[in-house]
Amino acid sequence: MLISDKNAKLDIQTVLRFAAFTRVLALLLQAVLNAAIPDHPADAFSPPRAEKPLLLDPLIEVLFGGLGRWDAEHFLFIAERGYLYEHNHAFFPLFPLILRSVAATLLWPLSDFLTFRGRLLVAVSILNSAVFLLSAVALYGLSCIVLQDRKLALITSLIYCLTPANVFMLAGYSECLYAALIFGGLFLLERGFTLQASVLLGLATATRANGLVNAGFLLYLPLQQSLAQAEVMIKGSEWHIRFQKYIVTALRFLPKSLLHIVVIVLPFCFFQYYGYHTFCMESMNQEVSPVLLLLAKEKGYRVPDAAAFRPSWCLAPIPVLYSYIQDVYWDVGFLRYFQFKQIPNFLLALPIFILTGMASYIYIMANPQYCLHLGLGRIGIKGKEGKPPTGFYSLKVFVYVVHCSVLLMFGTFCMHVQVLTRFLASSSPIVYWISSHILLSDEPILQEDNNAHGQQKDTKSYFSYFFMSCPNNPVTQLLMNWRNCSFPTWCILGYFILYWFLGLALHCNFLPWT
Repeated sequence: MLISDKNAKLDIQTVLRFAAFTRVLALLLQAVLNAAIPDHPADAFSPPRAEKPLLLDPLIEVLFGGLGRWDAEHFLFIAERGYLYEHNHAFFPLFPLILRSVAATLLWPLSDFLTFRGRLLVAVSILNSAVFLLSAVALYGLSCIVLQDRKLALITSLIYCLTPANVFMLAGYSECLYAALIFGGLFLLERGFTLQASVLLGLATATRANGLVNAGFLLYLPLQQSLAQAEVMIKGSEWHIRFQKYIVTALRFLPKSLLHIVVIVLPFCFFQYYGYHTFCMESMNQEVSPVLLLLAKEKGYRVPDAAAFRPSWCLAPIPVLYSYIQDVYWDVGFLRYFQFKQIPNFLLALPIFILTGMASYIYIMANPQYCLHLGLGRIGIKGKEGKPPTGFYSLKVFVYVVHCSVLLMFGTFCMHVQVLTRFLASSSPIVYWISSHILLSDEPILQEDNNAHGQQKDTKSYFSYFFMSCPNNPVTQLLMNWRNCSFPTWCILGYFILYWFLGLALHCNFLPWT
């Protein structure tokens, strides 16, 4: 399904307006909450400021200071001063590079009134808001192609605008940029633009390390398409001829797919080599200001020093700085987070775990034989009137279910589990597909053909005052008719909105969040 028809264009306009509305609302709320709630004295990375405040810096700190909390401080520091400390290399370079470019060029006229950090905070608000709109449209296009259901695709993009990872899509984190590159890359891949898709997915790897997992799409989808074409050509042939054709087809697609996979892997390799060259080469010695050296001594941060002993990871057969940082600085590893004191964090991650786990279960139970054959055939798949199913049960959804399941298991057993929400919400469309599937399947309001239905009920509801500036769409219909909604709708939208709001209140004041 293409997205160039008139109705799809109207859908995109609806998505863009709602996405813009939620971004503006989130920016306003974080400023109010940041001013109303005292900051928690957290033990987080907090380097000294490089410049004295200028005229507009106090105002910008009030308006956008909440966007620079927790790990956002690392990205801002890297954008301003580069990779000075060893643990900074856990944060990949594309996002801080773009931030620095925006602050140094687009916002350069403000240099007499704003310090570079102040311009970086403004750049965060501009960049992430603009990129979020692109990611919402890319998700709509991807959903149209994969789900083959325009209404479900529309609900998917609208529910994405209320993502439970909202604060990380708004603050100085790379999640928003990563989501836009992933959804855009997968959209191009589904359309058959493999080279362009590999470039976007390669940029995603330059944004976040888990972009490496996306290499599986470039291996699986071309193989699936090649085998489907071969199946049509050899239909009715004897089994040994079919087997030979399958082998030849699989071997023929491999070289090109491997070349595209290299495009995804190279950014990770180049960044690890940069870290090795910085800390492991005797000729490399980077100048660090005395203030930052003092901070390094107080906190135990390693800086490039040719006279010091080389770090232990430099001596590994394959020196990977990223794995070393995760292990030593953040104690990330298999089952390390399974402690009684971490039960509250497991509870925070429980909703996203249930949602994505349920998605895998529902899909497998609906298409057991197809899943058993790894989606490389059409065995046992029948929809209405013998046609392939659409919506969440579409054949194309299989690889995304597998991708999400892999991320879910890895995040649960090998990461700090509280990051599972933003980890999955910025990496997999399954989070939004299963949510929109449940809403459309179990909510009578959405099953009505009359699009104005939502305005005919409860027009004086409390929610209606917040959405008068938004066009009527399925999500605002539900919010304006909250009392009439079904229990599954309460659970899905309640979870999304609760985390959307709590993230702004807690994260922006240095309080623990996901």
